[in-house]
Amino acid sequence: MLYAAFCLTVTLAIYSLFVVREERSQKLKRRLALVTGAAIEAAPQPAEKSSAGREGTLLRRLALPLWREFRRGFGRIMEERKVAKLELKLLQAGRPFGMSPVDYRIVQLCLVIALPGLCVFYGYTLGMGFGEKFLMALLGIVIAIVLPGYYLRLKTNARSRLALRELPDVLDLLTVSLEAGLGFDAALNKLVGKKHGALADEFRRCLEEIRLGKTRREALSGVRDRLVLDELRVLINSILQAEKLGVGMVQVLRVQSQEVRDQRKQRAEEAAMKAPIKMLFPLVLFIFPSLFIVLLGPAAIEVITEFSK
Repeated sequence: MLYAAFCLTVTLAIYSLFVVREERSQKLKRRLALVTGAAIEAAPQPAEKSSAGREGTLLRRLALPLWREFRRGFGRIMEERKVAKLELKLLQAGRPFGMSPVDYRIVQLCLVIALPGLCVFYGYTLGMGFGEKFLMALLGIVIAIVLPGYYLRLKTNARSRLALRELPDVLDLLTVSLEAGLGFDAALNKLVGKKHGALADEFRRCLEEIRLGKTRREALSGVRDRLVLDELRVLINSILQAEKLGVGMVQVLRVQSQEVRDQRKQRAEEAAMKAPIKMLFPLVLFIFPSLFIVLLGPAAIEVITEFSK
């Protein structure tokens, strides 16, 4: 019986290697066909195998419906107000890993369950007492609660800095497009086609919302809410105010572009003025002690030697 099981395992392993190789070959052929436009010769496969390939593996077919039902049930117990607030935070962070509010809460719940268990297990391996294990579990709970929000804040700040670097060039392109005679929506479309980045993605979403029926004010307000950036908030408010009062959009964008570039110049000068102060701490802590050791070390050794005599 043992030999039969061993032979069956080896046979299945060899068969799985051939199947994986064939699947990779078929995938490569399909991708080449998409590029070259050639037709793919369908390999003769049994009906059961093709049906299984379409439906996926057995584990996926069993786990995916359960996962969807769990997400649906978990989403029902979440308050709508908290879902909307969390959705805005995820959009401000650029929706990392494509997470929805339900996925974010599930990840947070898994961390709350897993991290204290890992901390307790770590304390058990180190031979800690009950009180120390309890403190480790509390530390794991605190980390599990704080870590997802901290990660979202990091992503939001990084995305805002990226948008701030892109803003002057975006304003220049919008201004040139409007001066060439394009409308505001056409200028945004030109911007989306020419630029890539966080700001271009937000304006792309703005255009899609306008095409789906939202007003321009609502779509631009959404851009202002999804990017936590004071300069962009001022720009959107100026555009909305100019649209409301009938002021020329080109003049408004030209003024805003000049202001943004002046602010960028001021930030660069401020960073340059902060550099000597920031360099002072590594100089005092690391470089000056090394210089003192090299310069005064031999003299100190000679003095100690003379006094020891």
